[in-house]
Amino acid sequence: MTDALYDDGEQVSDNWDAVFKSLSAEPRRQLLASLSDAPPDRSVPLPESAAPSARPSDPEALRLQLYHTHLPMLAEMGFVTWDADPLVASRGPRFDEVSAVFDALHSAADDLPDSLVTGCQRLEAEQQDGATF
Repeated sequence: MTDALYDDGEQVSDNWDAVFKSLSAEPRRQLLASLSDAPPDRSVPLPESAAPSARPSDPEALRLQLYHTHLPMLAEMGFVTWDADPLVASRGPRFDEVSAVFDALHSAADDLPDSLVTGCQRLEAEQQDGATF
């Protein structure tokens, strides 16, 4: 019984590591947020759905980063599936794991230090006021 408990604990730890690794880069966070906002059975276009909202990025450089780094990583973890032509991503079989953590963090934004959310809150306010980027 102890061995089974340890094995489960190790798997749970690995699952948390995967979730936090997936959230550790802005293009992946943006992509996961875009997928959360999209209907569950829809794909999202790339690179625009992974573009950082706070600063402009080079679409071709982002496309290459997504293709060679971010999408393979997220797919290996089971959080997304993707196609290269056209470049799109959809929810993977384990998307709910990362989405639940992402949603919990977003819901707790008022309780987080300002240094982690001030820019996000400003952007949300500007978007509600109709500002364009």
